[in-house]
Amino acid sequence: VQLQASGGGLVQAGGSPRLSCTASGRSFGPWTLGWFRQAPGKERELVSAIKWSGGPTYYADSVKGRFTISRDNAKNTLDLQMNSLGPEDTAVYYCAADRSVYSGSYVQKAPIKYDYWGQGTLVTVSS
Repeated sequence: VQLQASGGGLVQAGGSPRLSCTASGRSFGPWTLGWFRQAPGKERELVSAIKWSGGPTYYADSVKGRFTISRDNAKNTLDLQMNSLGPEDTAVYYCAADRSVYSGSYVQKAPIKYDYWGQGTLVTVSS
């Protein structure tokens, strides 16, 4: 499966861009989907993840209450609505899929556990 992320760009502080990720080649399957980000000089971190059913979801503390993740399994799309952006949100954002299935609300946070990756989309927040 190939993942294609889009929606990044230059955004003013306080802006609300929406990132999208589309799968091609096959459907997502009962996979956990996630958005990671990597700022310059920092490790890649999980920002948000969503299970097959559309919930439960995971949010990093730094984005809780500002970002909303959603998926449409019929359309094979994954979105991340970002609100109230600040300069600290500047990063390359990646969509990813974890083929392993875990019960309950558990999601993997380590990038190495994700099997498929989009190419990344840069979000730059100007103050």
